[in-house]
Amino acid sequence: MKLARLFILLIFIGFFQNVWAERIKDVTSIKGVRGNQLVGYGLVVGLDGSGDQTSQAPFTVQSLKNFLSQYGITLPPDVSPKVKNIAAVSVHADLPAFAKIGQSIDVTVSSLGNAKSLRGGSLLMTPLKGADGNIYAMAQGNLIVGGLGIEGADGSSITINVPSVGRIPGGGSIEREIQNPFASAEKLTLHLKRPDFTTAKRLADTINQVLGPNNARAKDSVEVSINAPKDVSQRVGFMSFIENLEFQPGEGPAKVIINSRSGTVVIGNHVKVYSAAVSHGNLIVTITNTVDVEQPGPFSDGTTTENVESDIEVTAENKRMFRFPKGVTLSEIVRAVNQVGASPSDLVAILESLKQVGALSAELIVI
Repeated sequence: MKLARLFILLIFIGFFQNVWAERIKDVTSIKGVRGNQLVGYGLVVGLDGSGDQTSQAPFTVQSLKNFLSQYGITLPPDVSPKVKNIAAVSVHADLPAFAKIGQSIDVTVSSLGNAKSLRGGSLLMTPLKGADGNIYAMAQGNLIVGGLGIEGADGSSITINVPSVGRIPGGGSIEREIQNPFASAEKLTLHLKRPDFTTAKRLADTINQVLGPNNARAKDSVEVSINAPKDVSQRVGFMSFIENLEFQPGEGPAKVIINSRSGTVVIGNHVKVYSAAVSHGNLIVTITNTVDVEQPGPFSDGTTTENVESDIEVTAENKRMFRFPKGVTLSEIVRAVNQVGASPSDLVAILESLKQVGALSAELIVI
């Protein structure tokens, strides 16, 4: 019976430890193995009168002339076509790591001029360049636009979402590959997505426990280098094994994140408050305007006047003072603030005051 209980206890302990475990592939990336941004300039044609107004977007006319000249059509210099079914656009896409020639990628098309909508348009062949100026993909195809814009004859209009941006799934064809150090590097290096010395040490220790000592070494709070096979095919299988190992990352530092625009407050698990007393009270200010109209006397040359009288009332809600004992935890902070009916903005003011007096043991970040 004792052995059975001990076995069950060991299973429970193992399960509890694995609850917080993370796969290595979820918290790291391989050094040098990343995507690259591509961008290009092109023309969208076939629009139903919702294209650029060429008088206000002269670069659209210039692009049209350059396009026609490639096919032997030359317009006189003094001729400026007034077309409404074309739009100058920027095209951008992400080139993933290990992308091969001939594969397809999704592209996003955005209006550069004053086109009202790209719905129903087709993108003409557009080269996509990287930061080095080389062409890595070609984009072309029919746009999928999620937005909608409708305008009535009387000038009234309605717009749903953004009709000046569209996507072409699989609209880009890769024409050049980007080399990365995965196959040629002497060692493989993992980068932690969230830098942390404890996490880096635990990651190296986990790999060394599986592969043997001195196979992994933590360089700093981000990099962990691993001895890897020289053969490329073996290196792929090696990384497949490594990235599926589980370990327990270190917990992050105590932080309080405040979004000043939305009023959202996120308090980390390790946030604590030293001994402090907080008095919370709301002031309600009510301003009432009353308009009195004074009429002039009969047969007089006077004018009608308006007098505005303002009545201001200030009400203070009585809220009791509450005290934070030393080392109070997150749940106790939230419970104490909720007891006095504080709003998110009130909570922000309380936390900022606690930080100013040195009673808040956390980093206060306002975004």
